[in-house]
Amino acid sequence: MNSFQNNNQSFLIKLEDVSKSFNKAEVLKNISLTVNKGEFISILGPSGCGKSTLFNIITRLIKADSGSVSVEGNIGYMQQKDLLLPWKTVLHNVVLPLEIRGEDKKFSIQKAMKYIEVMGLKGYEDKFSYELSGGMKQRASFLRTFLSSEEIMLLDEPFGALDSITKGKMQKWLLEMKDTLDNTILFITHDIEEAIFLSDRIYVLSSRPGVIKEEIVIDFCTENKINRLLSQELLNTKEHILEIL
Repeated sequence: MNSFQNNNQSFLIKLEDVSKSFNKAEVLKNISLTVNKGEFISILGPSGCGKSTLFNIITRLIKADSGSVSVEGNIGYMQQKDLLLPWKTVLHNVVLPLEIRGEDKKFSIQKAMKYIEVMGLKGYEDKFSYELSGGMKQRASFLRTFLSSEEIMLLDEPFGALDSITKGKMQKWLLEMKDTLDNTILFITHDIEEAIFLSDRIYVLSSRPGVIKEEIVIDFCTENKINRLLSQELLNTKEHILEIL
């Protein structure tokens, strides 16, 4: 597997030698990675290896102990739970980040409505979260995250709680949204096949303390990632990842 080389310096996120400990327990060690404009990058590793901590460092929710973090652009952060407010409708949930930023309510609603149909939420605008399926909740959460950034999206195991059939549908939907919106995605998962299916590149993290064991370029079926699902290359790449984990 070859490392990805990019000499045009178009990165939106760049981490160099980032380390983090909590109460003397080392969680991340010397993490260096880049995310370039328009890419779909996955961070793959076992539970507890520091993947979510890495996102919290990128979004400045916590500070790294050492190393440097550079972000060029606005970030939207979608955590594992959908975090939809049960007393608000879908529409008013998705515009919440815009309202918090102080944008005009009418303008925020108009902005959201431009994407409601694209996101497959047409007809659900006035529904409450308890009236939605798991997949529809994730779509609403995705739209809220997109509206808060429109540029860089950090997705922390967004499909981890879904059943396998719904998960497969949402993965394909996410790729469609990526093509439609032309944004940049950094994605956390511990599902090897999911990472291979969705990604342009994968950073494989070890168990705690998390270190990058390898950067893997997924360079097959790039024009239509759906074709990866039944490909021999997916199985070969999965076997390689299992060997290094």
